[in-house]
Amino acid sequence: MPEVKLVNIVKRFGNITALRGINLTVENGEYVCILGPSGCGKTTLLRIIAGLLKPDEGQVYIDGEDVTHKPPEYRGVGFVFQSIALFPHMNSWENVLYGPTVKGLDKSISHRIAREIMRTLKTIDYSGLYPGELSGGIAQMIAIARALATGAKLLLLDEPLGALDPRIRVDLRYELRRIVKGLGLTAIHVTHNQEEALTIADRIVVMRSGMVEAYDTPENLYWHPKNLFVADFIGKVNVLEGFIKKALTGGKALVELTGGISIEVYAKGFSEGDKVVVAVRPENFEILDRSEADKPNLLRGVVTRARFMGDYYRYDVTLESGERVTVNTPLYRSEKIQVRKKGEPVLVRFDPEKALVYAYPKRGIERELSIEV
Repeated sequence: MPEVKLVNIVKRFGNITALRGINLTVENGEYVCILGPSGCGKTTLLRIIAGLLKPDEGQVYIDGEDVTHKPPEYRGVGFVFQSIALFPHMNSWENVLYGPTVKGLDKSISHRIAREIMRTLKTIDYSGLYPGELSGGIAQMIAIARALATGAKLLLLDEPLGALDPRIRVDLRYELRRIVKGLGLTAIHVTHNQEEALTIADRIVVMRSGMVEAYDTPENLYWHPKNLFVADFIGKVNVLEGFIKKALTGGKALVELTGGISIEVYAKGFSEGDKVVVAVRPENFEILDRSEADKPNLLRGVVTRARFMGDYYRYDVTLESGERVTVNTPLYRSEKIQVRKKGEPVLVRFDPEKALVYAYPKRGIERELSIEV
């Protein structure tokens, strides 16, 4: 179970700097996902770890050894691509057997390794089938088996589920984690799918424009994001502008929003007069009846769009201030939910402890939320 350590990794392609001083450590046995918008450097970083690309600056350490200038075959890694890269003229058994064979292992040992890996990955029944005869999910499992049959303890996965059907993708993501944990591997998995990363990773790297914005557990990234970009990228947030009007007891503060409405939030480390951004996730807003107009943190608005999303309704609400918020109202089988209509006046509110408060970004909110730095 190798540890992977990246020190000040820089990669340039002509005038474009794809990676800007990446420092990162993946612990032994971790399943880490690298998440970020297209073009942020995810795949470039993975290829540098694999040895398929060389960094212009910095070092790559695998299991404590500097492998920066070592070719892929000396790094002990298995690489799985988004496009299912199997030899089309070989059946599944021959594809998996290829790795230990080219390493020069004895035939009986090579066969034992291939058989054990395919049994572990539950693909032994497909041994005689060729890639063109396999479903997408099974073919990708064969590709993973081939990567592991080389003896790799570090599994690198570049969008391995991206080419699969949604249902197969969901099933296979959990199977991937089971395999990695069951075999005691270290895995680094590149994806643009937030749900995929949140559900299978021990920790998630959030990247933007060749830099690491955050590196933490899925729970911490969702509930305690370090900045406004991460808060909006992991799950989306509603953004309300204001300033600290008054400090209250218990770490609370009174924030005056655009339009003159005051709300209560938890905001430690701010002073009166500081300009702030209050971020609230759609599921943390609720729509109230007029009879509940005495509750705190009430905002008045009008429904501008209502959408049925299966297990919840999503409402776009334009507030009296002109700001727009999205509200997700879950559906419960035990009670009837009042469906709001377009044009209907509503009251929305949120609990103070469910709001995220950040200093107003110097470059403005739009630039702060941009996928480009």
